[in-house]
Amino acid sequence: MFFPAEIIKAKRNGHELTEQEISFFILSYTKNEIPDYQMSALLMAIYFQGLNQKETLALTQVMIKSGRVMSFPKTPEFKVDKHSTGGVGDKTSLILGPLVASLGIPVPMISGRGLGHTGGTLDKLESIPGFNTQLSLEQFEKMIFENKISFIGQTLDICPADKKIYALRDVTATIESLPLICASIMSKKLAEGANGLVLDVKWGTGAFMKSVDQAEKLALSLQRIAKDAGKKCTALITDMNQPLGRFAGNSLETFECVEIMRGESHPLYKSTRDLSLALSAHMVLLAGRAKNFHEAFIACEKQLESGAALAKFKEMVKIQGGKLDELPLSSNTEDIFAEFDGYIQSYQTEKIGIAGIALKAGRLVSTDQIEPTAGFEFYKKIGDPVQKGEKLFTIYGANRSLFMEAAELLRESVQISLQKPPVVDLIVKTLL
Repeated sequence: MFFPAEIIKAKRNGHELTEQEISFFILSYTKNEIPDYQMSALLMAIYFQGLNQKETLALTQVMIKSGRVMSFPKTPEFKVDKHSTGGVGDKTSLILGPLVASLGIPVPMISGRGLGHTGGTLDKLESIPGFNTQLSLEQFEKMIFENKISFIGQTLDICPADKKIYALRDVTATIESLPLICASIMSKKLAEGANGLVLDVKWGTGAFMKSVDQAEKLALSLQRIAKDAGKKCTALITDMNQPLGRFAGNSLETFECVEIMRGESHPLYKSTRDLSLALSAHMVLLAGRAKNFHEAFIACEKQLESGAALAKFKEMVKIQGGKLDELPLSSNTEDIFAEFDGYIQSYQTEKIGIAGIALKAGRLVSTDQIEPTAGFEFYKKIGDPVQKGEKLFTIYGANRSLFMEAAELLRESVQISLQKPPVVDLIVKTLL
C-alpha cells in the first residue's frame, strides 16, 4: 500500500520514485482520490529535484494509460505526426499535414490551442468559418482511414491525467520543469497512435528555450522518451529569434499557408515554406517512403508545387465543415514605420507575441476569446536594410481601440543598428 505523503517526501528528499509509486499517485489523482494540494506538493518537489529518464518515461506512460490510446485498426500503414514547441507565426502544421497525407501517409494530428505568446494550430483552423476541430475519436479514426489527415483537439478520452495536471501546473509555477514538459508533450503524442514523430524544437527570443543548448537538451529528452516507447523520432532545432513567415495571427497565418500551397511567391513566405518542406521530408523519411532526406525533400516539393497539398487541405476543410472561401481578413489596419536608417539587428519576438495577446490574437488565460482576424504583417527579416519611413509592421484587427497598446509593443520589439548582424540559420541542428 502506498501513502501520498511518503511519495512526496521521497521526491522532496531527492530519491528515485518507482514506476508503481508514480502510477499510484497519478491515477489516484486523476480519479480524485488524491487532493490538489498533495499533487501540487509533488509537482513542486519534481520541479526542484527533477526526474531521471526512467521516472520521466514512467510518468509519460501512466499519463497515456489514464485514457484511451488510439490504434487505428483499419489503417495499418506507418502513421507520422509533428510537434512544435511553439512560437510567433509558427504555422507549418497547416502545410505539412496535408502535404504528407497527399503522399498517402496517414497523419493523425491532435493539436492544441494557443496560450501565452505562442499560437495554436486549432485557433488557426477555427478561423475558417465552420471548421470543426471537436470531432469524436470515432470520426477521427474514420478520417485517417479514408482521407489520411485530420486535425482535432485533445478530447476528454486522451490523457485525462495530463489535462488535469497541466491545469494545476499553470497555477502552481511548475510549468518550467523539463521532465514535466516532456511527459506532457509525449503522453499526448504517443496516445494519438502515430508510429513516428518529427519534433520542431524552437530556440530564441520567441521560444520557451532561449538558447540552442537548452533547446537541444529538451529535444534529446523528448526524443529519448519516444524511442524508449518504441517510436521513431527525429528532432530539428529551429530559429525563433524572429517571427516565422509573413504573418502572425490566426486567419492571417491560414491565409499565408493557403497562398504558399497555391504557389504564390513572396520573399517573407520563404522561411515558412522552407521549414514546412524540411519537416515534411523528415516525416516522409520516417515513414520509409524515401531512401534519404534529399529524395524525401524533392518528393515533398513536387507535392507542394503540383497543388496536391492544397487539394488535400481543401478536402479536409470541407469534410470538417469549413468554408475556406469565407476566411475572414480584417480591413482595419495601422502601419508601423522605421524611425531611422540601418539594418534590422534583432527582434524581441516574445514581445511581438504579447502584442498579439493585447490585440486578442492570443490568450493570456485559457478562457480568453480569440479574435480570428487580429494579427500582424511583417516586412523585414533580421539583417535586412531599412530606411526611415519604411513599413516594419501592419496591425490588423476588428477592434481599433486595441491597436495603440499593440503598436507600442511592436515598436519596442525591433532593434535597428548601423551594423549588419550575422545571418542565423533557420535549422540549426537535426537529431536523428
